[in-house]
Parts: sequence; structure tokens; C-alpha cells
Amino acid sequence: MNNERKVVVAVDESEESMYALSWCLTNLVSPKTPNPNTTLVLLYIKPPIPSYSSLDVTGYLFAGDVIATMEKYSKDLANSVMKRAEAVFNTCNSTVKVEKKVGSGDAKDVICAAVDKLEADILVMGSHDYGFIKRALLGSVSNYCAKHVKCPVVVVKRPKTC
Repeated sequence: MNNERKVVVAVDESEESMYALSWCLTNLVSPKTPNPNTTLVLLYIKPPIPSYSSLDVTGYLFAGDVIATMEKYSKDLANSVMKRAEAVFNTCNSTVKVEKKVGSGDAKDVICAAVDKLEADILVMGSHDYGFIKRALLGSVSNYCAKHVKCPVVVVKRPKTC
């Protein structure tokens, strides 16, 4: 019997995702019940860099440094998110293996594809707790993933603060 377990936690720059990671480390991969065959995958999806034609609206050629600056910002943001996630992980004294994966594109589609490709046993996500209007306009990534991935999904809501 293969008792390897792969837990994927979708992280982003929000406090909700860091709370979900902390919850996961406390409740799913707790140091109290160590499992050396558990791998925690921190998954960050960079938003796609907007595609522009080489001409802006005024007809002038876009400078290559504008696109390079947007790409650098995206890479720096990914590094920042992963450093925050590592800090959360380090405070929990967990002994599980950690892998970091960064994808790019529409979060809901890339998360679903990554979870399937990694053959994850569980997906953990934070809830931004958008109201009805925002959820209708923006969609819910966690709701989409819960309907489309093949493994169980845990959506963690951050407690409201006063």
C-alpha cells in the first residue's frame, strides 16, 4: 500500500491564503502526527501579463522596458508570496517535505490543471469571502476548483476580526 500523500495549498498575496496555509499545517499536516510521506505543495499562480500589440493606443511603439518591468514585477510578487508562505511554514515546525510551484494564467484553470498533474490528494484554498455582487462579477476560484478537480477541496474561511 502506497501511503504517500500530496497536499496542495493555493497561495497568493492575500491574508486569507496565508491563513489557509496555517490552518492546513495545524490540521492536516500537524507536527503531532508526522507523516514522512507527506509532501506539501505551495502553488502560486501569477496573473497573466496583459498582451498588448506592439503599438499603444496613440500609435507609438511600446518600449521593451515596459514589458520587462511588468514581467519583473510579476516575478518579484511570486517570490514575495513564496517567502511569506515559507515564513508561515517555518512557524509551524512541520517536518513534511515542501515543494514550490509557480504557474501563470487564469488562476482557476491553472490550479485545476496543476492539481490533476500533481495527482494531489487534497487541495486547500483560502476564501476571500466576497459578497454576492463581487462573486457574481469576479467569479469564485475556490467554487470553480471544488467543482472541477478530482480530489477533495478544503476552503478555509478566515475568522472575521473586530
